[in-house]
Amino acid sequence: MPESAEEVYARVVAAVGADGHLPMPPSGAWDIFPWEVVDGQIVPRVLPPPSDEPARGGESDDKPCGACQGFDAEQVVWEDDVWVLTHPGAPSGLPIVLTLHPREHLDLGNLDDEHASQLGRITNRLVRIMENLPDIGRVHVNRWGDGGSHLHQMFFARTARLTHVLGSPAMEWDDMIPPGPESVWRADLATVAEKLANWGGEARA
Repeated sequence: MPESAEEVYARVVAAVGADGHLPMPPSGAWDIFPWEVVDGQIVPRVLPPPSDEPARGGESDDKPCGACQGFDAEQVVWEDDVWVLTHPGAPSGLPIVLTLHPREHLDLGNLDDEHASQLGRITNRLVRIMENLPDIGRVHVNRWGDGGSHLHQMFFARTARLTHVLGSPAMEWDDMIPPGPESVWRADLATVAEKLANWGGEARA
């Protein structure tokens, strides 16, 4: 069962104190991070001029497709003949973060109707399953696609009643909030896998 807002908040306070600041997430060091501090004020970074699009994983010989090289069996939550659902390898700040990949090297926009229909059904089922777990407020579904050309659609389940961990910043909070207990996380992964397997495929968590 996912932790309550009170349990997550207590973990944050234990790490940095009631008035303490969590450390910056790794994205703060990315060259695409849009903010910087100037004269003590947080301001948008200067936007550089246009340049060539960088190659994504799977689009050039020196950047092979990681998904096509295979998935780490330890990170597979559920799978069938067409799709693989993975976790990131360890608990993080949000209760559950999952990624859905097609086995075939496909991206959103070039799925055929059957793959698109399957993606829609699995997405709907996953959101319903995850949002029905105790203490989950909402599940955000994201596909960015700027790092890898192999479709990887992410599911971020956020804790209910942590009312500042909302919307797109929830992903930054995921990197800042101290991770929860691994036993709780693994039990939640198993629940999601077992419920998704009711429609087919195999639970692996």
